[in-house]
Amino acid sequence: MELILKQDVQNLGFKDDVVSVKPGYGRNFLIPQGFAILATPSAKKVLAENLKQKAHKEAKIVADAKSLAEAIKALEIKITAKAGGEKLFGSVTNADIAEVLEKNGHAIDKKFITSGIVKRTGKYNASIRLHRDVIVELAYEIVAEKA
Repeated sequence: MELILKQDVQNLGFKDDVVSVKPGYGRNFLIPQGFAILATPSAKKVLAENLKQKAHKEAKIVADAKSLAEAIKALEIKITAKAGGEKLFGSVTNADIAEVLEKNGHAIDKKFITSGIVKRTGKYNASIRLHRDVIVELAYEIVAEKA
């Protein structure tokens, strides 16, 4: 079953993508939740026209995302957390990274950050999706909080 996505769906595709899914997933979840519409020939023509009109705006958005990516790459981030030796009391998650980025002047939603849950001190990498075409790797370090 072919569908046109009306918004980003994790592990499936981005807004305005034409995707092929199993009929049950499409009819019972994606369409009723408003995440997708059926990809009929007329809907595909409307989508093609909309994409043609959005192409110019999209180029500016990608350029802005690339400049933000360069700014994020230049950052040196150290996150302090309570720890006993190497092991943290708790963990460092995407929300913590988003909070540190916001303090540095870059407001990025935590759902666009992929780092996993970190429970030890050391150096790690997180990938940040700024746009469907722009993904940046952010190196960060977790250090133990001094008592």
